[in-house]
Amino acid sequence: MAVSPNIAGIMDPEGLKRALTDAQYLADDALATAAYLGLALGKPLLLEGAPGVGKTEAAKALGGVLGRSVIRLQCFEGIDAAAALYEWNYPQQMLAIRQADEGHVNLYSDEYLLERPLLQALRNPTGTLLLIDEIDRSDHEFEAFLLEFLSDFTISIPEAGTVRATQAPVVVLTSNRTRDLHEALRRRCVYHWIDYPDAALEAQIVMTRASTVARGTADAVVASVGLLRAEPLAKPPGVAETVEWAEAATLLNSQGARWPEAFMRSIGVALKDHDDLIYMSDRLSAILPGEAA
Repeated sequence: MAVSPNIAGIMDPEGLKRALTDAQYLADDALATAAYLGLALGKPLLLEGAPGVGKTEAAKALGGVLGRSVIRLQCFEGIDAAAALYEWNYPQQMLAIRQADEGHVNLYSDEYLLERPLLQALRNPTGTLLLIDEIDRSDHEFEAFLLEFLSDFTISIPEAGTVRATQAPVVVLTSNRTRDLHEALRRRCVYHWIDYPDAALEAQIVMTRASTVARGTADAVVASVGLLRAEPLAKPPGVAETVEWAEAATLLNSQGARWPEAFMRSIGVALKDHDDLIYMSDRLSAILPGEAA
């Protein structure tokens, strides 16, 4: 069901973009528009892109803008409905039976119910943003289960009845595209691909997130990260690594390390795979900045 286009005081995509900027997430026009349409149409937002481009951070920032708590379901290989919905606390139930002697004990009260993210999102009376992170790591069976959940936001608990959302959660799904998602799930969502930001935007992100970093350092780090991403690395640095590398190099420089040395000594903040470090060992001198303002 579509909702009002006036969402938390946000009237249009440009307003959402400004609100995200105020929340220290620098979204481009395309992302702001996709997120706004997902909200206005009452549809989940599906964000795909390489690891580290800011998909999860976008969801968190959106939750902050909307004033909603973010409930995160981290998907993994083999995840099942129990991990996403609820489980009964069997040890506590058994203990209650022993302590009750011949008295009656309700083993299926909330006291013994372990809420997992989907149930938490439904039972929150003030509304939430449900982040379903890395849906591509789950299997097709879980994806089909999730599709059913998103159709009506209800959960049937055989021992306790049906739980319906008092306020439908805002849903954001992320995918690193390690496998193709089912077409039915894609059709249900507003889709957006997040790429690595261009150099100007990434430098602006560094300056927004790291107040101690000079603009020259931000530009130098961004340029080097761009060259690293062009290499066939197992784990190319994401935006978070760009920010952290700029911060780390700035810290070492403030302690006396000269700029080339500061970048080299802090390379483990940007490259976090042993094979990548070995591969780049003879090439870093051509990639690392020589100077930073």
